[in-house]
Amino acid sequence: MVEQLKGRTVFITGSGGVLGSTYVLRMLAEGARVIGSDLPGHRAEALVEAHGANPDFRFYPLDVASEDEVTGIFQRILTDGWEPNVVLNNAAITGELLMGAGQPFPDFADLKVSDWEKTLRTNLTGPFLVARQMDRDIVGKWPCTLINVASMYALNGAHHRIYEGMPFKNFSAYGVTKAGIHGLTVWLAGYWAPRGATVNTIAPGAVFNNHSEEFQRRVGELIMLDRMAKPDEIADAMLFLASAQAGYMTGQMVNVDGGFSGW
Repeated sequence: MVEQLKGRTVFITGSGGVLGSTYVLRMLAEGARVIGSDLPGHRAEALVEAHGANPDFRFYPLDVASEDEVTGIFQRILTDGWEPNVVLNNAAITGELLMGAGQPFPDFADLKVSDWEKTLRTNLTGPFLVARQMDRDIVGKWPCTLINVASMYALNGAHHRIYEGMPFKNFSAYGVTKAGIHGLTVWLAGYWAPRGATVNTIAPGAVFNNHSEEFQRRVGELIMLDRMAKPDEIADAMLFLASAQAGYMTGQMVNVDGGFSGW
């Protein structure tokens, strides 16, 4: 087996979700050492249960919205003898996460400023905090790469009609933050290039996560390939971006959306 990520030590925020956990599994299989992080809870417990016995895996509880927690995270990792050279800014508040927590989806006119700001704090300020700490603790000390995770809705408007009658919705703050994170990518790409660091964005399309057949049908009508993505199909592109083969790429957004953005 070709170990695509041999020599890579990958730090992943939000690693307990459907994509995050897939990244962990696939990267370990490709020879990487993987450092997972997420909020305390069942997702974190499932990761530790699945990979805790693997000497190439470590887990740290982390809330990316907490400046204090992010400020100390790389020093904790470094003190434990691990030197990350790939960082995935993957943590985010999503519609499905809100649904799972029993949170409502208000109309835009009824959206509370506190909910808007909470999403911005996690989805945009969180990645900034992680990147800032990379700048302080890692960038320039060894070659490294940052991969920011956006969305098919980063640069494309949401199709609100596909959510009618569904238990979850697309919400405004999500798309805004996912557009903003690519702004962080292109700014950092030029800023870090002289110090041997690259920065790219991956924009996943609609990923199947036990969605109803009706929702799959509605989404498929918007996608050239006529279906939602499998988590492994997003991970395939992520593995490339995390590998040495992507060494000449920086400041780019890679759409992995089945052709959604190409219509």
